[in-house]
Amino acid sequence: MRLPFTAARTPEAGARLPADIWVLIAAAFAVAVGYGLVAPVLPQYAMSFDVSVAAASVVVSVFAFFRLVFAPAGGVLVDRLGERWVYMGGLLIVAISTLATGFAQSYWQLLVFRGLGGLGSTMFTISAMALLTRLSPPGARGRIMGFYATAFLIGNIGGPVLGGLLAEFGMRVPFFVYSVSLLVATAVVAVFLRGGRRQSPDDGTPEQEPLPVRDALRDARYVAALVSSFANGWSSFGVRVAIVPLFAAANFDAGPGIAGTALASFAVGTATVISLAGRLSDRYGRRPLVISGLLVSGISTIFLGWCDTVPLLIAASVVAGMGAGVLNPAQQAAVADVIGADRSGGKVLASFQMASDSGAILGPVLVGVVVQLSGYTAGFAISGALLLAAVVPWLFARETHDRMARVTSGE
Repeated sequence: MRLPFTAARTPEAGARLPADIWVLIAAAFAVAVGYGLVAPVLPQYAMSFDVSVAAASVVVSVFAFFRLVFAPAGGVLVDRLGERWVYMGGLLIVAISTLATGFAQSYWQLLVFRGLGGLGSTMFTISAMALLTRLSPPGARGRIMGFYATAFLIGNIGGPVLGGLLAEFGMRVPFFVYSVSLLVATAVVAVFLRGGRRQSPDDGTPEQEPLPVRDALRDARYVAALVSSFANGWSSFGVRVAIVPLFAAANFDAGPGIAGTALASFAVGTATVISLAGRLSDRYGRRPLVISGLLVSGISTIFLGWCDTVPLLIAASVVAGMGAGVLNPAQQAAVADVIGADRSGGKVLASFQMASDSGAILGPVLVGVVVQLSGYTAGFAISGALLLAAVVPWLFARETHDRMARVTSGE
């Protein structure tokens, strides 16, 4: 018998990754850079139509709202049409909607075109995860999820810088450039991506039926992933973006730049650990990495509310980013483990994405109310406590990595 969490190096762990994986990683980078291009100019672009700050904020949130609403349909499309076609279709929809956004002549046109982009976004997000699940060797899933997340992260860091420069030529220009980059990414995928469900299996074996959500919900591991995805979306994608900048502006005299510094510090913390965390989840299993990430994220989020100096705020943001970087690739790999490579799981992946998006939408609203009534310390405490509570279902769920599950059970 071997001790729990003993390293078990699988044959796939150090193997060369399939070419299709690198195509998906390159496309993810292009998408993330493009999204970053338009992010810093979108609110100002909306306000150029003589609307209020609240109306401009709706343009930002409508994208996430349409992602959430269309996620179930996106999962159905993946199961019925196959990952590759849905992926390319999603890229094309976002490309066309982004181009239309750049040509918008009124606020309402801008709102509609931006919302349609959310439909395409959820299509390629779900299909990309389905492709990664299908194409990744089980022993290298964590490493691949780490690479994929790193591509998105680097793109999201570099995109806003380039977007700010392009905005000097006009606020519509970043949208045109983003649209072109998406068309290029679609062409690359069409030419070079050959994997996916609509390809015949190499060994000629028939594919299993798609995994129903009701069956996945009977698996404690998937339920645990839904809970941690919701908590992570609430904290990392919701409260971090909406509440941390307000907290920084209200409590420090270092100017508005401190808010951007805090957000950038989170990204730096994530970038330093995310690839390593993916590799470690392949060696030691998904559970220890997910649990560690939730604990680090939860404690550091609670501490954010007590930060009274800029160095403390930056340090807490870096640590919180590291927690998210440890959590995310292991959590995504765990869901991929539950689905397996021999069947589609579009609806299951859509539900996983919806859990994160729901947290990202609800978190800022509810924490905003708490902040208004009881202050920032209470708001961050609730968010941190939610992350810590998400550890509980993982304590009772068994390991998803097949090799590590056998190791920890003594087989």
